[in-house]
Amino acid sequence: MKKLLITGCNGQLGRALNRVYEGEQVHIINTDVPELDITDLDAVMHIVREHKPHVIMNCGAMTAVDLCESEYEKAFRINAIGPRNLSIAARETGAKLFQISTDYVFSGNADHPYVETDVVDPQSVYGSTKLAGEQFVRDFADRYFIIRTAWLYGEGKNFAATMLRLAESNDTVRVVSDQFGTPTSALELAKMIHVLEPTENYGIFHGTCEGRCSWADFAAEIFRQAGKRTKVEYITTAEYPTPAKRPAYSVLENRMLHLTTDFRLQQWQDALSVYLKEIL
Repeated sequence: MKKLLITGCNGQLGRALNRVYEGEQVHIINTDVPELDITDLDAVMHIVREHKPHVIMNCGAMTAVDLCESEYEKAFRINAIGPRNLSIAARETGAKLFQISTDYVFSGNADHPYVETDVVDPQSVYGSTKLAGEQFVRDFADRYFIIRTAWLYGEGKNFAATMLRLAESNDTVRVVSDQFGTPTSALELAKMIHVLEPTENYGIFHGTCEGRCSWADFAAEIFRQAGKRTKVEYITTAEYPTPAKRPAYSVLENRMLHLTTDFRLQQWQDALSVYLKEIL
């Protein structure tokens, strides 16, 4: 029976992967921080040698973008050393490795969707540590899939859930309107991973839902589909300063996925509809 080791199993993507593989003839070894500290090479080697997974899916990361700015060492350990350790273990045991990365590896200054071969230029600690994680995977793993995604939401804390919570007590919500990307369902991303997992179609992929919008557009669509009367006040990034610089434009094009598979992620509005129907 195929064995899958999932790190960060309690996060949005980890939960979605468990859903996608439910009912299949696979043995899933779910781990999160209490079970496995991916920054500890000895601990990683021990669990991988013990279970001998065929596939390692690293959903663990420090994604608190602003906190990364003030806690660089912690961010580097989790976002870079963690993938390095998993890569070393995967190479020793012959396992495939999935590493989840981010749109933050780019500068965010483009005027067209980023493709996998575009020049990287992270502008934040989060982006630079995730890029270092990518490089460690490329250096140490033999069989790997690096998937860059963005604006992820699913079961757990996320932008959509926050907007719905705010709608309960606010007539108006102020949301940035000059940052553009693509809201991506964790379930859709998990389906993409499920498609790639049995193949040898290795390399770097972008994995986001199709289309693009601003954060304010995203909020407005959430309220529209959820039947909320809350209005969105469109504001600029300058009106909402944060410790970490956000990409102004981080739309990703799933070029490699389109060129090498028949799988397509849903349009972001359609994926949002599926998500909202499940939680409302």
